[in-house]
Amino acid sequence: MPAHPRGNYTDADRERWATEAPKSKQRTPFERDRARLVHSSALRRLGAKTQVLGPSSDDFVRTRLTHTLEVAQVGRELGKALGCDPDVVDTACLAHDLGHPPFGHNGERALAELATGIGGFEGNAQTLRLLTRLEPKAVDVTTGRAVGLNLTRASLDASVKYPWPLDAAPPRHDGRPGTKFGVYTEDTEVFTWLRDGAPDHVRCLEAEVMDLADDVSYSVHDVEDAVVGGRLDLAVLDDPGCRRQVLDEVAAWYGAHDQHDLNAAMDRLRSDPAWVRHHDGSRRGLAALKDLTSQLIGRFCGAAIGATRARYGPGPLTRYDARLVVPTTTQAEILVLKGLAVTYVMAPRESEPLYRRQREVVAELVDVLRTRGPDALEPPFAADHRAAHDDDARLRVVVDQVASLTDVSAAEWHVRLVPSRSRTHVR
Repeated sequence: MPAHPRGNYTDADRERWATEAPKSKQRTPFERDRARLVHSSALRRLGAKTQVLGPSSDDFVRTRLTHTLEVAQVGRELGKALGCDPDVVDTACLAHDLGHPPFGHNGERALAELATGIGGFEGNAQTLRLLTRLEPKAVDVTTGRAVGLNLTRASLDASVKYPWPLDAAPPRHDGRPGTKFGVYTEDTEVFTWLRDGAPDHVRCLEAEVMDLADDVSYSVHDVEDAVVGGRLDLAVLDDPGCRRQVLDEVAAWYGAHDQHDLNAAMDRLRSDPAWVRHHDGSRRGLAALKDLTSQLIGRFCGAAIGATRARYGPGPLTRYDARLVVPTTTQAEILVLKGLAVTYVMAPRESEPLYRRQREVVAELVDVLRTRGPDALEPPFAADHRAAHDDDARLRVVVDQVASLTDVSAAEWHVRLVPSRSRTHVR
């Protein structure tokens, strides 16, 4: 990829993997990318996929779609403040969770276990697969190959949260092999194309903005959902025993972190005038909680903008001109909020029978679809199955099909396809 002056997007950034006929110049290529995401079926399906609590939990709880829209709002404003093209960041944010399967990270874990022998399953790698192969929008006229939404190089690169394959994944905090990756082996060709000229293992600035917007949104909003749902009272940060429990869960879920930094972050959060210690469910209480979420989002984004500007100065920053700078104090405060969600929502959920049954539903669906073959798959996946050259490739098609389902449709497919004598119920 040719070098470009700071703050400019080049023709290479606007290039698409498959050549398209010239379009009207009323919209920029990046505006077209965003429109393709907004109108995609994969985005619509997020409305019936779990974020943290299932979509049927209550009318307030966030789904993957509402979370995605919030990430896009935060990311667009954050990116714009730094000089990124807002549509590139918006597109990456809208795309960031497309690859997540039914039942949220619970379903992702089940598919990862089932796909161990074919290169694994990871929601971010599945996102790239959707954008470049599975989502029906464009076909390469020279090869007849489906190319997904055929986004520009800049937008695709911005959507790649982990720019490496599984065998190159960095190790986890505890030293175990890494499990986060952004591309399957069979998608290497398009990955190599979109990463042309990019430094190895380095994300572009727009991808870093997307990732921070995701971190900020789910750390703040998962806590908000937990408070409104009666699972969490923010006064727990006043209690030494509860604080120790949160620190333990942070270590278990996110690896070892400096406890002094996390305790200091707890103190800063609980001393904030907007901090809501007790929520009574009233309109006044809901307004105070909403004000807290707004204050926290502004606090975290403002800190990152200030630190990045302090390092790189004024002017537009794009692509590989700069790295996003997030102060360690901000990282610690975000991690505390994640720890609260883990302690009072996610960790207790691990032992719930429903949570275990959801993984069984995913496994049983994969098993029955492997046995039934293309006749049980939706037409696009049936065609992929017939074209697959071996059992591993056919299993990947089955995983693609199951990953595309929503929480609701996965349960319905399970009822329809799995014999009643061996059926797991999730309702």
